[in-house]
This record gives sequence, C-alpha cells and structure tokens, in this order.
Amino acid sequence: MSFVDVGETRCDPERGRVFEHGWQSWSPTGSYRLGETPPRPADRNIQTLCYRPETPVPDGVFQGEGLLAVDPGDGPIQLWSAPGPQAVPSIRARREGGRLVVSADGPVRHIQTDGPMDTALRDWAADLAADRAADRTADRAAGRATGAFPAVPPMWCTWYGYWDKVTEADVLDNLRLVERHGLAADMILVDDGYEAGIGDWLEPRPGFGSLERAVGTVIETGRRAGIWTAPFLAGHGSRLFQEHPDWMVGGAHAGHMWDQDLAVLDVTHPGAAAYLVDVFRAFATLGITHFKLDYLYAGALPGVRHEDLDPVAAYRRGLELIRQGAGPAATLHGCGAPMLPSLGLVDVMRVSPDIAPTLHPRSGDISQPSQLGARLTGAAREFLHARWWVNDPDCLIVRPEVEARAEWAAHIEASGGLRGSSDPIMALDAWGLETTRRLLTPTRTDPS
Repeated sequence: MSFVDVGETRCDPERGRVFEHGWQSWSPTGSYRLGETPPRPADRNIQTLCYRPETPVPDGVFQGEGLLAVDPGDGPIQLWSAPGPQAVPSIRARREGGRLVVSADGPVRHIQTDGPMDTALRDWAADLAADRAADRTADRAAGRATGAFPAVPPMWCTWYGYWDKVTEADVLDNLRLVERHGLAADMILVDDGYEAGIGDWLEPRPGFGSLERAVGTVIETGRRAGIWTAPFLAGHGSRLFQEHPDWMVGGAHAGHMWDQDLAVLDVTHPGAAAYLVDVFRAFATLGITHFKLDYLYAGALPGVRHEDLDPVAAYRRGLELIRQGAGPAATLHGCGAPMLPSLGLVDVMRVSPDIAPTLHPRSGDISQPSQLGARLTGAAREFLHARWWVNDPDCLIVRPEVEARAEWAAHIEASGGLRGSSDPIMALDAWGLETTRRLLTPTRTDPS
C-alpha cells in the first residue's frame, strides 16, 4: 500500500522531538531531535530479523510502526496511531520547512493532547487497552475482566549462561544452587538448545539429556517450568521443513540464523495448525506452564498462505492456536514479537533487544544484543507495562565479566517488569549473588 499524507504539525527545530515506536520487541524505539538520524538496520538480514522488512525507512524520514508521536516543543503532543491491533500501518514524518508532514500506508487515528510525551504515551496505551478489553470475545488470552495484571514471580533462565549448548545437568545443577542460595526463582526456563532443530521442538538435541526428567525435577521442588520455542519458524535443516514444505508460507524468508535460512510456518494450513497445537499440548502434558515464544515476527511476514489471510491476522491466529494447545492458564511470553498485533494475546512481552555481556553491539546496530540497546529501548517502552502486558526488560546478568553490570542492574531495578536471572549461579561473585538475590522480586502490578 502506498503512503498517503494524513496530517502535519509545526515543530520547533531546536526543541521538537519525534517518538518512533518500533515494529517488534527488538526494533529500536525512542524520541529523537529533528536533526538526529534514528537507529537503522546495519544490513538486510537484520532488517528482516529486527525491523519491519516490508517497509524500510527512506533517508531523512522518521517512521513508527503503528505509533508515531511529535512533541513540537511549544505546543500539544501530536500522536498518530493504528486504530487497533488488527491492522498496523507504518507512519512517517518528513520535514518540509518548519513543518513535519505525516503520512501512513493504512488507516490512522490522530490525537492531540497537552502535557509531556510520557503522559501522552501512557494515556494512549491505556486507552487502546481499554478498547480491547471491551471486545474480549476477539482475544481469549486477555482473560482479565478488570484489566488488572497479577504479579509475576521471578525466574531463572538457561540462555545467557549456557547458550544453545545447555544440558539437563546444567538445569538441575542451577536448580540446586537456586535452592542453596535462597534465590526467589519461582520458575526455571529452559531456553534454546534442548531441541534437535528449529521447528523440531519435541525431538531432543543429542547431548541435552531428558527434558521430561528436567521438567519433572523442577516441578517436584514446587516451582513452575518454562520452555523456549520459536513457534513460527522452521529451519531449512529441520525435519519439519524437509518433510512438510507445503506447510510453509510461500515466498516468505524469515532471515538467516543458526547457520541456516529460515522458513515460516503457515498457521492457516490445517496440517501446520494441528502440528502447532499438538506441540504445545505435549509440553503442557509434561507440566510446563510458561512458554517463551521467540522470533514471533516471522508469523506476520507477508507471503502466500493456504488461506487468503493478511499477515497480521495470520499472526494473531497463530497465537490463538498456541493458546489452544498450551491451555487457558498458561503464561504466554512473547519475544521478537510484533508489538501492536500481540495486544490481548500474550501475558508477558519482551520490550527490548537481547542483553549481552558487552555494553555496545558488535555491528553498531542497537537492535542487536547489547546492554546499550536493551537499556534504551526497554526504558522507552516502560509505558506499556501493566497496561498491555507484563514487560520483560530481559534477564539480569551480573557475573564479573559483564560490562557495566551495575548500570544494567540499576536498569532492571527501575523497571516494573519481569525479573529473571540468567547467570550460571556458580559464576557469581559476592556482589553479583547479593544483587541477584535482592532483585529477584515479583513484577509491579501498578502501571507507572
């Protein structure tokens, strides 16, 4: 769809700022001065993995995905947004003299409000959430008649300590250390590395051990068990892709990761839909109740589907199928997920790029793993916490080799969102252990 002018506003060249909201969890988000160039993808693969691939941003233009707001510096905040989560336009602002001209490739609504930008964003998020609450029949997962968000207990996660080489022994060793050191980790999350391939979620990776035994041991301690998947992806090397090419979205390329190209599962295909439900039902049968759903952007990529459904509608259907398999009481935890299209369908949402032991991203692109990117985008999206879902600012990692670890701990402490440790407990020094113990607290239930 082509872009059509939808409004304009004057903007002080010195004091004016434009807020860009990124497409998905890892997409940079923040406010920028008129003379600044906001973060843009370092290469084509990152454009696919971390930005909105179908609408790259021209030079000299601001662009928000479903939300763009302007503080003119000497007047009311001007905000343009999608009417709701079912259709999410890209919204651009270009400079023409002393004005900003706003255009969009789909329907938008315009709001003008007095007060600071932070207040305008919080009010917008609350109003949109209220609109969705009035239509519970469309969003089974919302399930909160009052709109209140219960406190979510803290967790421990395998990823930043063991990466994709995690084993059953690693899980159980850290479970014992969590108990020994009195860490308040109510849930143990087994992240990427247990599975045989991307898409082959129910087949164990040789060398991992027994997922069933690991989960059972976690549950026996009175804790909850969590699992990681990238449910809308199929690696070209997976059994799923090789045996069911007809289950993939035609012409959709989800990028290159894990040393392979990535295809997209077509949730409108009856066979693929049944497979997706069966995977999550099998995990639920093991006793798993927390589902970290990663790389979810793939489900909203354009392409040829079995059913003629637009990408956002297909994405939302996919989340509904996951809920069907996982069960009504399960916690769905989005990551790498289109933000607006997920409204009402997930309980927890990553609101930033991945953290990393390094302060700066290797590529210079803050959508990539780094402490800097996670801090900037996570802070810019704090206004969503306890309005749309429980924010996930990513895990606390504070072992000695983590750069600027005190600053990262302070960022986690300032967030109202999910608290999760992901250090090998044995790798923590005295400061790291005490900081982890202090910060593993339940989420705040009040929106800030």
